Amino acid sequence: MTGGDRKHHPNIVLILADNLGWGELGCYGGGRLRGAPTPRIDALAAAGLQLLNFNVESDCVPTRSALMTGRYPIRTGAQQSVPAGLPQGIIPWEITLAQLLKAQGYATAIHGKWHLGDRPGRFPTDRGFDEWYGIPRTTNESMFTSAPGYDPKVTPLPYVLEAKAGEIPREAAVYDLEMRRRIDGDLFDRSADFIARQHRAGIPFFAYVPITQMHYPTIPHRDFEGRTGAGDFADAMVEMDHRVGEMLETVNRLGIAENTLFIFASDNGPEFRRPWRGSAGMWQGTYHTAMEGGLRAPCILRWPGRIPAGRVANEIVQVTDLFTTLALWAGAEVPSDRPIDGLDQRAFFTGQSEKSAREGLVYYIKSELRAAKWRDWKMHLVWEAEPNAGANHLESPLLFNLIQDPKEETDVNTTAGWVRTPIRRMMHDFQEGLKRNPPVPPGAPDNFVPPPYKP
Repeated sequence: MTGGDRKHHPNIVLILADNLGWGELGCYGGGRLRGAPTPRIDALAAAGLQLLNFNVESDCVPTRSALMTGRYPIRTGAQQSVPAGLPQGIIPWEITLAQLLKAQGYATAIHGKWHLGDRPGRFPTDRGFDEWYGIPRTTNESMFTSAPGYDPKVTPLPYVLEAKAGEIPREAAVYDLEMRRRIDGDLFDRSADFIARQHRAGIPFFAYVPITQMHYPTIPHRDFEGRTGAGDFADAMVEMDHRVGEMLETVNRLGIAENTLFIFASDNGPEFRRPWRGSAGMWQGTYHTAMEGGLRAPCILRWPGRIPAGRVANEIVQVTDLFTTLALWAGAEVPSDRPIDGLDQRAFFTGQSEKSAREGLVYYIKSELRAAKWRDWKMHLVWEAEPNAGANHLESPLLFNLIQDPKEETDVNTTAGWVRTPIRRMMHDFQEGLKRNPPVPPGAPDNFVPPPYKP
């Protein structure tokens, strides 16, 4: 596919923030209220589609698995943490979005946090990405070297890694607190260079930029330290907004905006650990819970001429939908030999339909079905409003109308009991599907292959 063939097969820039809560950005009601104006991301929202009901998974690994495979992480074995030393992330049998796009002639790069495998065969450059610079696991590892008593003989030093497809990743830098401050600047610079190189070569590209802000420790680059006067968290927000603006400027300067689908989203609800606690705005809860504050995250899409500007929608979209929708826009076929949960949202995103292709979703934490959403309602089977507060397994599920009660405080089982029927049916159908096609076990080895698919 040459540069001239890309009118309907766009370049894709996907920036994924880490633990950025629904209520942080100015366009979602935060910004100056959080001590951190976000004019560049707000302008991005005004230029495209702002989703108010974009739903993610319980924490980092499950969401990234859902994005890369189009499958609920309960299916991929990525919903549960496994002990150190066992295989992390997704098995090689899974087909990633990068693999689908690469097969369509796209150049593919990831600059940032992978968190879907930290050994040969599972690195991103083994899973469809042409190049990678970033961290294999999580940002809080940057605190290891500053922790009293840290012993690198027991827990190895964390590194920023770098590789091209087919290479064993090289250790580019120790991931300590100073590198933690600098890394997002490096990620955006390298991604901008990748975009420029592919544009010059006339090759369509997928630039996946899973940045490290706002994950704890939430500390800014030294150039932004003290910028707001409201502390490190606000400074880091302003830094993030600045860097997203720089990426937009790169796309605009190269004259490829009309040919580029630009997405900014977050992988999770807000950070819950203090002093880095984030905000979910009008919703209650943080990630690691089934509260709306944990499920909903920011998501903005811009594609001039294809996605109408200035549109704001409260229709349900789930992170798996990005896999399917992006694959189809790139001309790829969605895998048919396994359950795919992502739905085609092209008509909704482009305004051809006012309604999402999705009416509901199920929500697992670890291996446990915690809640389900359908239209304007949410039903909790297990109640845990705050992480580690103690999960209360409910004899009678709680039902909430999210339009009338965004804080999920007033059970409406008595007045809206009819809603239990479609929600129960949706949950039943999903669980029957898991029986037909059992999930990949957490920690499965590289050679694990599920039984043949039963539609």
